[in-house]
Amino acid sequence: MPLNETKIAERKGCTLPQLLMRNYHESPHKIAMRFKDFGIWKIYTWADYYCHVKSFALGLAELGFKRGDKIAIIGENQPQWYWGELAAQSLGGIVVGIFVDAIPSEIFYILQHSDSAFVIAHDQEQVDKILEIKDGLPLLRKIIFWDAKGLWSYDDPLLISFEEVENLGRKFQEKHPNFFEESITQGKSGDCAVICYTSGTTGLPKGAMLSHEGIINNRRAWLEVDPCFEGDNYLSFLSPAWATEQYLGVAGGLLSKMVVNFPEAPETVQTNIREIEPHVLFYGARLWESLYATIHVRMEDAARVNRFIYSLFFQVASRYADLKLNRKRISPVLHVLWKLANFVIFRPLRNKLGFNKIRYAYTAGAAVSPDIIRFFHSIGINMKQLYGLSETGVNTVHRDNDINPLTSGSPLPNNEVKISHEGEILIKTNSMFLGYYKNPEATKEKIDDEGWFHTGDFGYIDENGHLIIIDRIGDLKELATGEKFSPQFIEVRLRFSPYIKDAVVIGNKKYNYITAIINIDFDNVGKWCEDHHIEYTTFTDLSQKDEVAALIREQIINVNSVLPEGTRIKKFVCLHKEFDPDEAELTRTRKIRRSLVEDRYKHIIDAMYANKFEVPVETEVTYQDGKKGLVKAFIKIREVND
Repeated sequence: MPLNETKIAERKGCTLPQLLMRNYHESPHKIAMRFKDFGIWKIYTWADYYCHVKSFALGLAELGFKRGDKIAIIGENQPQWYWGELAAQSLGGIVVGIFVDAIPSEIFYILQHSDSAFVIAHDQEQVDKILEIKDGLPLLRKIIFWDAKGLWSYDDPLLISFEEVENLGRKFQEKHPNFFEESITQGKSGDCAVICYTSGTTGLPKGAMLSHEGIINNRRAWLEVDPCFEGDNYLSFLSPAWATEQYLGVAGGLLSKMVVNFPEAPETVQTNIREIEPHVLFYGARLWESLYATIHVRMEDAARVNRFIYSLFFQVASRYADLKLNRKRISPVLHVLWKLANFVIFRPLRNKLGFNKIRYAYTAGAAVSPDIIRFFHSIGINMKQLYGLSETGVNTVHRDNDINPLTSGSPLPNNEVKISHEGEILIKTNSMFLGYYKNPEATKEKIDDEGWFHTGDFGYIDENGHLIIIDRIGDLKELATGEKFSPQFIEVRLRFSPYIKDAVVIGNKKYNYITAIINIDFDNVGKWCEDHHIEYTTFTDLSQKDEVAALIREQIINVNSVLPEGTRIKKFVCLHKEFDPDEAELTRTRKIRRSLVEDRYKHIIDAMYANKFEVPVETEVTYQDGKKGLVKAFIKIREVND
């Protein structure tokens, strides 16, 4: 084995491709990736991984890709995304991730702003989006696709397949046998590796430039707290356009040599999790809420005797988990009862979910109710909340045996967290981003002269050194009565209900009380209506049923019971449609764009404060034949009266 490649990867500062080179030389025949295609798990060793990256990189070189060029990638999580990313970085290029559900206008902004010269696109759907906007992208040189289905008749000169690029690379290799290895060794740890565009909750997305060093440093610090091992299984379904997947999947796989598995399709993620039984799992807050809701509804729908057994054992499990989380003594009797409950109920439940081998189950990206964390610990899943940003990486995480559901854990090694006089969370880390692409003014606004990153989040550090997030500073509200409240604090507790998918809490200095816009969970509320013999047709019809309003009112009353009197919800509406990222109401990571939602539904909000009983709305619907039409409806305004 050539010692120089290993030494390069083992030195303090290295690049992601240099780690790949190390793994190739050290463990060429060990499994690096698995991808389920047409029902069969395909296996890729570190040698396969390296060879695909090498061929594609040399193909890019043949096409004129040079150090410093930008290449955008849009597609589902499949090996080609990883190969394309590492290939571009091997040549000193910079990768720009785009979320797969981005619409053409969003893609256009990112491609234009990032100066991307190449695009790797998954399939016909993504290719069509880019061809639609190509005339406004003079820098665009090639669109490379890896799934040719539906593209056989396309003759645009910009198009070329992933396989064709690899073939070009193999021919390039014959003429330039050492080009690839030399290019990798020229890479510097401080080079920009990825540009991750922020979610843009308060404006246009900004391109956060992440260096190889920053990504690797952050994952190494995380691994010091939660070590992963060679051969551990991880399912990659978070978009690599999100910085979290860069740390967890891309860098995590390279550093710890864990096996990165790719699902067959987004719809098969839960099935694939059951098949591979991962050791590490990351769900966004909304996915954990959805999973909890699914378990809850299924238990409610079970036979009476099964419901009784589950309820009985869950009381035991909940008591056991509370004592464990609070690091209090667990009696021998309770320990035995937990073992019994685990054997009879929770181990089979985890097995059905594919969670029996999970060592770490993470959540981040949005606040999650502490009750969700308590629930999953009760059924035996080591769920941890972490805090981080695209610009600073993962900064805090729960330690084993030091998990507080109310917090986001304590700082990782080489991460400092402090609170400003105004209550803002400040971060200093050795994984800090390089700045915002083409926006030095925004960078200067975020990083002060002492190197602290100003997060814009409001919070505090408790007596145990745990970080507690309250809300975005700009989202903290005050009523005309002088009462202050955090909309996010209330919203995450509303989403703990299996019948509420999203919620936006409204209130400011003009109003004396708080109101809420509720998005019902169509599947769970629909199932509840079927169980209670309530007929409905569309989402709009279901959302306005009096029985559904009574169900949602009950959920709101439960949340109101833990709120101060002056900050309780007094009125609400069940919105006639779901919030939609395509309409910019949500970011691609499903964060609410609060100001836009409040502006778009201002007429509904005004009606709630004007003592009206209903408000007219128009809804666009798409019929089975593809035609669209407008449906007029009335949204009913409901009082809570708790």
